[in-house]
Amino acid sequence: MRALVTGAGGFVGAHLAARLVAEGWEVVGTVRPRAPLHRLAALDPAGSVGVVPVDLADPEAVASVAAGSSFDVAFLLAAARAATTPAERRATAAVNGASCRWLVEALPEGCRAVVRLGSSTEYGEQAAPLDETAPLRPRGFFGTTKAAGSVAVAAAAVRRGMRAVVLRAFQVYGPLDHPGRLVPTALRAARSGGVLPLTRPGLGRDWVYVDDVVDACVRAAGADDLPGGQVLNIGTGRQVSNEELVAQLAAVAGRRIRVEVGAHPGRDWDAASWVSDPTLAARLLGWQARISLTEGLARCWTADDLAA
Repeated sequence: MRALVTGAGGFVGAHLAARLVAEGWEVVGTVRPRAPLHRLAALDPAGSVGVVPVDLADPEAVASVAAGSSFDVAFLLAAARAATTPAERRATAAVNGASCRWLVEALPEGCRAVVRLGSSTEYGEQAAPLDETAPLRPRGFFGTTKAAGSVAVAAAAVRRGMRAVVLRAFQVYGPLDHPGRLVPTALRAARSGGVLPLTRPGLGRDWVYVDDVVDACVRAAGADDLPGGQVLNIGTGRQVSNEELVAQLAAVAGRRIRVEVGAHPGRDWDAASWVSDPTLAARLLGWQARISLTEGLARCWTADDLAA
């Protein structure tokens, strides 16, 4: 089996590429030009992933890598977040949205599936757990561009006669996460004894461990009986407040983490209620989150301890 993985140098992309290689896949992974490759180096020390630097905001570059070889499955995991300047916003919109259509349109005949890793920020806030019938009311610029990409993937795949699956992941965490996110920041505070700024009380998320997300991607690639354009939520079905997560991490680490609640301004997609209904993924993929928050945080602490 041969796979294309966009965003293979990123957090989830590197974990997925390493899982595929371990299972005997041949993997070509796109990375941003001049992007750091420390995640892939840690997870794929043998260098089995074929790394191709590609500017996904360039239509010709996207078409070239997609059409350059035969792929059984294309996993679209690349994501951009920069949105400060007009140029950054244009590039982010292209990477998260338009590039997905360009890539699917350029894939050679014979690609059996396209798996797109979407985001829970494509939904609007609601008090009840979010299922796949929830309307698209994207939270912030990132959520808007991700929603556009998810729609574009499904539409382009239908035109090509390919099966597409959109996996809307909730809050993914795990080793090698982006350093500015809550779990890595809390790990540093536990180790250094520094004060951790937290958002206002009550904000929470549905925290899903990276290996579980990767497992959903692999299952979706092999689920040939799924209807085209199927959307599936990937989460635990349990919301955990930021304060509770930090308390669990402190217990796992056996260290006190000093917090200053309300000192962090939060994100534009924060919500009082942000939790998945993963029932459909369980029914159609046989998937469910298997790594508990306690175990996942323990794995993060161990990995951080080894890297320190």
